[in-house]
Amino acid sequence: MTASEGAPVFAHVDAITEAGEYRARAGKPLRLPDGREIGTLSEVPRLYVTRAFGRLAQAPVLPYATRLEMLAKAADLFENAVLEGQSVDDYLDLVSLCAGVPRAIAHASVAAIARTLRALPDTLAQEIPRGAVTDLDDPRLRDGAAYWARRGRTLAVHASGNTPGVHSLWPSALALGYAVAVRPSSREPFTPQRLVRAFREAGFASHVALLPTDHDVADVLIEQADRALVYGGQSVVDKYAADPAVLTQGPGRSKTVVTDDVDWHEHLDTIAASVANLGGAACTCTTAVLVEGDLATAHAFAAALAGRLAEVEAGKHRTELPEETARQLADYVEQAGKGTTPYGRDDIVETVRPGTAVLHPVVRVAADAEASVLGVELPFPCVWVAPYRRADGIAPLASSLVVAAITEDMEFGSRLLDEPGIANVYLGAHTTTWMKPGVPHDGYLSEHLMRTKGVIR
Repeated sequence: MTASEGAPVFAHVDAITEAGEYRARAGKPLRLPDGREIGTLSEVPRLYVTRAFGRLAQAPVLPYATRLEMLAKAADLFENAVLEGQSVDDYLDLVSLCAGVPRAIAHASVAAIARTLRALPDTLAQEIPRGAVTDLDDPRLRDGAAYWARRGRTLAVHASGNTPGVHSLWPSALALGYAVAVRPSSREPFTPQRLVRAFREAGFASHVALLPTDHDVADVLIEQADRALVYGGQSVVDKYAADPAVLTQGPGRSKTVVTDDVDWHEHLDTIAASVANLGGAACTCTTAVLVEGDLATAHAFAAALAGRLAEVEAGKHRTELPEETARQLADYVEQAGKGTTPYGRDDIVETVRPGTAVLHPVVRVAADAEASVLGVELPFPCVWVAPYRRADGIAPLASSLVVAAITEDMEFGSRLLDEPGIANVYLGAHTTTWMKPGVPHDGYLSEHLMRTKGVIR
């Protein structure tokens, strides 16, 4: 692959199955943010999907140790190798130029995904229930024990395209013995393409597939698979809410809360990083900050945060978008934020080249912690600030993927941990974007894919 005038000559993303790569007759243009077409995303038909799943369901279940060795090899290939003529630099060019993801973020994501794959032996060991066994030769089965068993054979993944890092989750299904089919996002199909190529070269040729489709065929993957992992907005969450075979990854609505027993001035860097890390596009990025105190305190904090975000933001951390999309998002901020007070730049859209723009951070103050705007999540650094009182309870913090509580009050922290609507709680000066292999993101994926069975032999 070569580059010309800052753009790759081509960026074809084809279906990949046990038989190799396949270019469908139908396809969707792949474009740069400025609208230039640089390739095609194949869109395979229904019959191709059903046949692919038929083959995936027949893939042999390899020994656990073999799977882990293959995943470690795939990590090295994904991070370093030339795969089907594509080098790591070629891949980073595609993610940066076509998807608009800052190159620094894409590069960090490559390292993070590889690190997660290498950590799977330790991660999965932590996920297995204490007392459960994974091998029929385990002597504990002579007296009877729990056996860690799959709920199915195949997993379908409807991937998102906000950041490459979302692809660090589903590969653990391969370690658990599943065969996996991924439907890539049309915005950023390059990470799953490279991952699937790496897995195939590492030995998972019959266990993994890349199946790009149009929207009409997308549900066929869900129908064919035993289990599914689906990314999307609230409408997607609502669509599959009643289906126990589908695990949804919806809006994060992650929040930071600062109680009045700490000085928020000392934590501006941490909070700014929570808002702006990963280009502000990840589900773990802070969407709202609740500051204990009165409305004047919230305004003072927002002014300081806007200033700090203006200092730390740099071109390498801002996602490039089609200018029309950027202006639509700016208009939506104005509509959703009616009645809020803005801090920072008046015009948040900056044209960086014809047809391409970036969005500067948005900081706006709502009147109280009950404002519905606190749940509005946008794919760039946009944060809503509101005053808060611990006496008002933790309801304003519920329905959050992450709550980072900058507090000295561990009783308050315990209340957050006991709230079912909060997936993760980080106590102290931690960003909401903090992650570590082995620590669950939204529970362990194995909770959805596995179960215990009573066995004696």
